[in-house]
Formats: sequence, C-alpha cells, structure tokens
Amino acid sequence: MPNLKCTRWAAPLGAVVHDVDVRNVSEADHAELNRLFCEHQVLVFRDQQLTPDDQMAFAGRWGKLVRHPYAGMASHPDVIELSNHGKRRDINQHWHSDMTYNESPPKLTMLYAREAPELGGDTAFANQELAYNDLSQGLKDVLSGLTALHSAAGLAGTYGADAEAAPKAEHPVVRVHDETGRISLYVCRAFMRSFRGWTRAESRSLLQFLFEHSVREEYQARHAWRTGDLVMWDNRAVLHFAVHDHGDDPRVIHRVQVEGSVPA
Repeated sequence: MPNLKCTRWAAPLGAVVHDVDVRNVSEADHAELNRLFCEHQVLVFRDQQLTPDDQMAFAGRWGKLVRHPYAGMASHPDVIELSNHGKRRDINQHWHSDMTYNESPPKLTMLYAREAPELGGDTAFANQELAYNDLSQGLKDVLSGLTALHSAAGLAGTYGADAEAAPKAEHPVVRVHDETGRISLYVCRAFMRSFRGWTRAESRSLLQFLFEHSVREEYQARHAWRTGDLVMWDNRAVLHFAVHDHGDDPRVIHRVQVEGSVPA
C-alpha cells in the first residue's frame, strides 16, 4: 500500500502532500493521491521543479487536458501563464469554478508557481459541499429541480473575442460528484446568467443569495504561495478566488485544466 504523508491545512478543506516529486509518481501512489484529492478537495505539493511538459504530464494522469477558449502559451497551448499585470487588469478577482460554460467543465485545475510574491497573492477556496449541507431542506427541494445557463460571453469581451460565439452550457444548480457521490452546490457568479425557464430579473434575487451563501467564511481556506508550489483543486465541489493584494510584486503561475464529466 502507498505510504504518502498528508497533513490537513485548513478545517473546511485542503491538505499538503509531503515529500512527493510529481514527476515520479507510481500507479499505486497516483491512486492514493486521487483518493486524497477526493477527500480533501485541494492538494498542495511543495518544492516542485517542473517544466510545462512535466506539469502537463502530471495533470494528464487525471484525464484529458482541456484548453481555455481564449488563453494559452504559444509553445504550450494547454498551459496558461498567469502573471501580474496589475490589480485593475486582473480578471480572476472573483469567486468562480473554472470554465463552467463548457458542456463538460474541468474536473480539476492545477497551478504551478514559477515565481511567488514575498507576501500576498493568495488563492482562496470555498467548499461547496459544506455550502449545500447548510441549506434548509425547503431550499434544497427548490434547487433540486433547477438548471442554470452558464455563458462565457463576458469573458469573450475581455479578450476581444466575439461574445455571440462564446461557449455556453446549462448545468444543474446542485450536482452529484461523479466519484464520491457527495452533493455540492454548483453556482458560479462569473458565468451564471439565469435559471432555465426563469427571466434574468426573476433569477437575480435567488442567485444573489446563493452567490453570497456559497462563500461564507466558514467554508473558506486560503493558500499562501511559495515558488515551487503545485496546487490542484476539485472544480466539481470548490470555488476559488485569486486575491490581488501584492501590488506590483511578480507572481508567475502556470495553469492547466483536466476535462470532467457532464454535471449530473
């Protein structure tokens, strides 16, 4: 049996996996890492030394890499390089799950810190299983029958792309994890527009409540980056937020995503 050392780093979610070089992971250890990933939702690997190819190879152990519709390195289109262009130009300062506008959104996102600021630049996470569990049974009953439209139209505008051609999809507001069977709230302020069969005006109040409820402090944890950190999280059950409080200090991170199943 694999003997991986793992330490929880926050009460709501998250764990650090110790003494693992992700370039050399056996099949048995990978199976154990996936079990830990499903249990803790966010995994941190310290002191990695990865090329883009190394990161892609490790992410590929979990499935097919999925490209962002508007971003990607010229040399490695499956990898997005995130760097500090200033707070006003940072488009990730909001709670979201990645690429929910896809029919099969990413099941996981993996970030590798090539350069981290001395202070700040954390990534915050919120556990959506806890968010769902704390809802009243009456609201759970209402949400169980709802689906919502997710659209990348606003994101397309940010990149100067055609908003009309932007990807969009409908997903349930409550989803069942395809590996654990646990239930999560599945809402995303960045991309959700309205409930199916409801107008945007009718949807607004309930969506606003869900957006605020889903990121209550007791569901949150924050990761303080160090150069060499590799962090992966479960988009099926976690929201995240890039905190831009590091001014002009350099912050260079490589991002990849792994395709998931159609939310059910």
